[in-house]
Amino acid sequence: MTMAEGTTAKEGTGKLVHLRIKRQDGPGKADTIRWEEFNVPKLPQMNVNSALQQIQKDPVTTAGKTVAPVVWEAACLEEVCGSCTMLINGKVRQACSALVDQLAPNGEVITIEPMSKFPCERDLIVDRSRMFESLKQVKAWIELDGTHELGPGPRESQESQEERYPLSRCMTCGCCLEACPQYSDASPFIGPAALNQVRLFNLHPSGAMHKNARLESVMGEGGVADCGKAQNCVEVCPKEIPLVDSISVVARETTKRMLFGWLLK
Repeated sequence: MTMAEGTTAKEGTGKLVHLRIKRQDGPGKADTIRWEEFNVPKLPQMNVNSALQQIQKDPVTTAGKTVAPVVWEAACLEEVCGSCTMLINGKVRQACSALVDQLAPNGEVITIEPMSKFPCERDLIVDRSRMFESLKQVKAWIELDGTHELGPGPRESQESQEERYPLSRCMTCGCCLEACPQYSDASPFIGPAALNQVRLFNLHPSGAMHKNARLESVMGEGGVADCGKAQNCVEVCPKEIPLVDSISVVARETTKRMLFGWLLK
């Protein structure tokens, strides 16, 4: 009896989940890209993460071949960290919140792929370094002198807090970039996630000290002007961040900076 069969008997529902997974052995190894299929025991309240864990226990394909376990990233398991983002049935989302009962209510095949806008490291793991470099470009932090006691920070109004909070929910998952038609290897477009951070930190009372530097960082090639207004980003964002609004705000602010910035020099 295999481990998968043992799990079915002890924990499962008596049903199987059919997974079809796109795999790659390592970075730059496009010649190893292939599809493999697995049947795993269906557990109560099962999500894609737990289905992948079942494959780890007994990595045998539907053809009966023993293979290396599928690898993917996961951390929080509650749609907060963004690390388990992947393509599930063609839609970019988090594996931890993708429930099997909703994906395949009648036992349909669940297709899983790595995100296509980032280099594949192995199987479902991708390299999102470009996304993190974008955060550096727009100075997505509050820069303060910590060499001495600064005292309490500036007070914020309730209205300001309510405006900034939805923007702060970004978990750098990459969903918006995966869905954006302007974001690709062939384009320098910085993407909606970083543009949202420009708005977020420019709204902060202390972050506003570097407002002009942030705006200027997205005024050139690959900046806010490269957005094609497809609005795919706001449709796939798991945190329902008003990304289109943020892009519009940043576009307006950069235009004002371009036209009237010379008055401030």
